[in-house]
Amino acid sequence: MAKFTSKVPILALATAFVAFSLVAPRAMAGDPPAKATYRDIEQTLGSVPGMFKVFPEIGIAGAWGEFESVQLNSATALDGKTKELLGLAVAAQIPCQYCVYFHTAAAKLHGATDEEIREAVAMAAITRHWSTVLNGMQVDPVVFRRETDAVLAHAAKMAKAKVK
Repeated sequence: MAKFTSKVPILALATAFVAFSLVAPRAMAGDPPAKATYRDIEQTLGSVPGMFKVFPEIGIAGAWGEFESVQLNSATALDGKTKELLGLAVAAQIPCQYCVYFHTAAAKLHGATDEEIREAVAMAAITRHWSTVLNGMQVDPVVFRRETDAVLAHAAKMAKAKVK
């Protein structure tokens, strides 16, 4: 009898969990925070793009908050052009045709030239190239860091000499 009673709380908990997981998604559809988020997106962007509509409502407030506070915020450490060039470089490597299109257009909106766009993509390609070499050849990370520090110290010394 003791074994049966000790399983009852676990069985009740499992039953409650299953019931909640079946009911919760329906209860959260049309979630007021999601509706408020969609209104904020529309006010900010002029419409609610499909990428936000397909995101699960339960997480849209957090996803929009991240997008708005980093990508759209002009008071961050990086200016808009730099953010978009970084976005383009990453998008080219993922690869994501949607992101490449968006970040290219947004970089141009922020004043990026065609040459800056080409250079951002080239830097992504160069980084990917050497990452492939370093990882594929299993270069010792400790040695790599030591060599990098030496090269950068030399570059700093040379830059200082040019200023004088």
